[in-house]
Amino acid sequence: MGFSAGGRSRVWIFDLDNTLHDARPHIFPHINRSMTEYVARLLDLGAEEADELRDAYWKRYGATLIGLIRHHSVDPGHFLRETHPVLDIERMVVGRRELRSVLRRLPGRKIVFSNAPGHYARAVLQVLGVGDLFDDVFSIERTRFRPKPQAHGFVRLLHAHRLAPSRCIMVEDSLENLRTARRLGMKTVWVTESNYAPAWVDASVRQLFRLPRLLHRL
Repeated sequence: MGFSAGGRSRVWIFDLDNTLHDARPHIFPHINRSMTEYVARLLDLGAEEADELRDAYWKRYGATLIGLIRHHSVDPGHFLRETHPVLDIERMVVGRRELRSVLRRLPGRKIVFSNAPGHYARAVLQVLGVGDLFDDVFSIERTRFRPKPQAHGFVRLLHAHRLAPSRCIMVEDSLENLRTARRLGMKTVWVTESNYAPAWVDASVRQLFRLPRLLHRL
């Protein structure tokens, strides 16, 4: 399957957690606790040992799930349903009121590309009030459980939507994920509080509301 340039139009590819909303105060602690509890039940471990293993798999593979699949034959669907919240998610999501207006000011198609499961990603977008602004949610299931920063998921997304990488702008809080996007030929926007950005990052922003001001650089 080949890629279609789609004229001169941009395609915005957004990460979800810590890009479209702040997952640090509530959601990430909840997910980490849920994953640790899952690992403890699965392997009959104490909480501290289970937490260390969860973190070790995340660091080694980019996602705790991948380590559990490779070493413990975990059913990925069951793991993702058990560890990613949907109930009471409204009280956990920390977003900004202007997100919808900012996204509408960005010309071109928009896709969410996340290492999270689809049910969770769509629930967060609904709480943020922006789900209708995205053409697709490309979740961990769609990558066949090969998470960013691996190139596999990026390539699957590009093929699924027949996109030319040169027309895509990846907006992410993870520098490693952006590195893969750049290597594939995408433009990159780093969502960060850092005052330093590598030369290969096309733009950096502390908050997404500043993104429309950078259109001339993208």
